[in-house]
Amino acid sequence: MAKAPVATAASNNPALSTLVAAVKKAGLVDTLNNAQNITVFAPTDDAFAKIPQADLNKLLADKAALTKVLTYHVVGRKLTPKQLEKGSFATLEKSELTTSGSGMTYTVNESSNVVCGNVPTANATVHIVDTVLMPPR
Repeated sequence: MAKAPVATAASNNPALSTLVAAVKKAGLVDTLNNAQNITVFAPTDDAFAKIPQADLNKLLADKAALTKVLTYHVVGRKLTPKQLEKGSFATLEKSELTTSGSGMTYTVNESSNVVCGNVPTANATVHIVDTVLMPPR
């Protein structure tokens, strides 16, 4: 994934196909690929599968809501594992998310586990997570 920008890199990972489809549907491919030095918390297909199908279909059909959810997964700067140990970070959606943990075990918002962290792409650091993060209302 290291040589391609983040949205393109994600499209090459079969475990992120739902995320890639959602990013395309929201029209965020160019935004993510052109951003520099960002951190993306990327939900797996299994993370999206935790959302009841009717709710997921409704979210995917609402571009504004989908954009809000997806941009909540992006922090506008690269975060190191050390920063993830206990942090609060502004997202592109304009809310905060929190991280905690150490070593190889990190959580986001006390509910989503990082299953594969610190993955470099050409313009971002990706942390693959097991739960879709929902922005505060």
